[in-house]
Amino acid sequence: MSLKLLFGIIATILAIVCFLPYLRDIVAKKTTPHIYSWLVWSILQTVGVIAIFQGGGQFGSLGLAVGLLFCISIFLLSFKYGTKNITKFDTLCLIGSMIAIVIWLIQRDHTLSVILITIIDFVAFLPTYRKGYAEPRSETSTTYLLSAISNVFALLALAQYSLTTSLYIVSLVASNSGIVLILLIRRKTLRVHHA
Repeated sequence: MSLKLLFGIIATILAIVCFLPYLRDIVAKKTTPHIYSWLVWSILQTVGVIAIFQGGGQFGSLGLAVGLLFCISIFLLSFKYGTKNITKFDTLCLIGSMIAIVIWLIQRDHTLSVILITIIDFVAFLPTYRKGYAEPRSETSTTYLLSAISNVFALLALAQYSLTTSLYIVSLVASNSGIVLILLIRRKTLRVHHA
């Protein structure tokens, strides 16, 4: 077994494991996913998997493909279990993401596509960052932490390294790590204030 395949398998296993606590917490009504973020992430994950695979990423796209199935599932669960804390800022982020997706659909450059989906993904994270800051107990931090780790292994599993194959995965590591930091710092801050 090649090392790239092994990293791809680890990324895929972590992609499965990372979403299980999130799904459990949604059903237990501990986590309230932001429907806008999960809609955009479902679309982007589809684009990312296709672009990375077509760009020669091979095994590096396996974990993302599994993550796509979970993104769609969480988006659908958001209709029933999602947050009601949706602001004008969140709506602007959704509109901006959708406009950028239309721009992506019009052009055909793989590198530009990956740059666009990376920017869109970050904008889609903003409503969840905002909600996580305001309500740090409304998100499952282990899911984002394991997702970041899964994407590190996806990066290691890439058959070819280029802007097209790597940028989106690197941004997922950074964005997921960012929400973990926000949640942990805010939980600690609120604990100190309530003590």
